[in-house]
Amino acid sequence: MRLHALSPPSTEHTIIREATAEDVENAADTLTAAFVDYPFTRHTIAADDHEARLREFQHLFLSEIGLPHGRVWVSDGLDAVAVWSTPGGDAGPALERLLPCMVEIAGDRAHAHSSAEAAMEPHRPQGPAWFLGTVGVRPSAQGRGLGRAVIEPGLAAADAEGLPAFLETSTEGNVRVYEALGFEITAEYDLPGGGPRTWAMLRRPARSRG
Repeated sequence: MRLHALSPPSTEHTIIREATAEDVENAADTLTAAFVDYPFTRHTIAADDHEARLREFQHLFLSEIGLPHGRVWVSDGLDAVAVWSTPGGDAGPALERLLPCMVEIAGDRAHAHSSAEAAMEPHRPQGPAWFLGTVGVRPSAQGRGLGRAVIEPGLAAADAEGLPAFLETSTEGNVRVYEALGFEITAEYDLPGGGPRTWAMLRRPARSRG
């Protein structure tokens, strides 16, 4: 469930803050708009009522994983959202509890979703890492640097803990954006069942990068 929909960064200044429970509804709307045509979610969530299913997925990820077990940053106005899983968050039990809901959301793509997760798992860090689970920008706000802006506080927090940051993306254009933030490609592969090409990327903590 690692999703990314970004546009290239710019230098425009914006206010970034940590999200609260009151932000969940609008943040879910933003992520839904950002991912409605994203290759990974199109592959792993049923086409039937796709947008409604996608919104339910984003809402659950924000309210049940990101806020209670990780860190979430948003732009002022909620045009951009970044959701991180953190090493101390212990989201495992919550993910297990939510599995039946995720299967229902995936609908007739449930097998594709489970196959994708199985294919991605071997490429994920074995040790502690900050995991950028979801980041997206509302289409009407793209091109203003908001994606980069909501990601950077998480990178700073990972650096402060001396830990790497990790992500997966299924859009080749995103790779260049992440490389500009210090991420390096650690794996490149096609998801099974005709799924999209996916990149695993790792960013070492600042002090280890010299």
